[in-house]
Amino acid sequence: MRLLAPILLLAIALQSCSEYQKVLKNEDVKAKYDLAQKFYEEGDMKRANRLFEQIAPKYVGKPQGERVMYFLADTYFQRKDFNMAGYQFERFVKSYPKSEKVAEASFYGAKSYFELSPSYSLDQTDTDKALAKLQNFINAYPDSEYFDEANAMAKELTTKKEKKAYEIAKQFNKLGEFDFTFLTPAVAAFDNFISDYPGSIYREDAMYYRFESATQYALNSFQVLQKPRLKEAQEHYATLKKQYPNTKYAKKADDLIEKVNNELEGTPQQIEAK
Repeated sequence: MRLLAPILLLAIALQSCSEYQKVLKNEDVKAKYDLAQKFYEEGDMKRANRLFEQIAPKYVGKPQGERVMYFLADTYFQRKDFNMAGYQFERFVKSYPKSEKVAEASFYGAKSYFELSPSYSLDQTDTDKALAKLQNFINAYPDSEYFDEANAMAKELTTKKEKKAYEIAKQFNKLGEFDFTFLTPAVAAFDNFISDYPGSIYREDAMYYRFESATQYALNSFQVLQKPRLKEAQEHYATLKKQYPNTKYAKKADDLIEKVNNELEGTPQQIEAK
């Protein structure tokens, strides 16, 4: 019996493969539909996908077309072919806007783009697409069972975009250690970041580094240009302390504002490296 079990399993597998190859090559659309559904229910997404691909055009405009198109999109998703899954789920939503599956398809279409979103350091085009799709879903289906998951994914993608924007600004700040002309775009980048992402987890960091960049830029400026730039640095310091009275950057910020105040009072200090 122990020897028979694997032999029987092998025989069943061979028979299944034989049946699959036979149906795949013939023109019987109904046979392909039935076998594709059988594979789908068994979790064999690779073979189900291949069969649904073949028959989907044959069911356009027919009653079973809605079911076939949804299964086709889902088999792509289950196989982690997220480019095709996103495309097919979008097609489904456009083709069957009144389907009871439209909310689910909208969610999985958005989730497909979410899965395509790359590391924050790379181009964020797919992240933007995913955010747009998720936001459309959230707005359209606030009572959906997928609502909380969609919100969580949108938050994760937003944080990723925040990190990219913050790291770009921080890079300008770092380059300013070697060439102070980079400190102007650093301040501008931090300004934009603070404006664009008011609830960001990097907001405190951005406010401090904006102040630091403005301070170093002012201290490295020609004397005739220093006063307005030092006053601008003072304003950034005041904003940081107002927003974050117990900021984790308190010691560094206080040391820098002392230099700014001393310069404004006419007691120049030796500029130290950051």
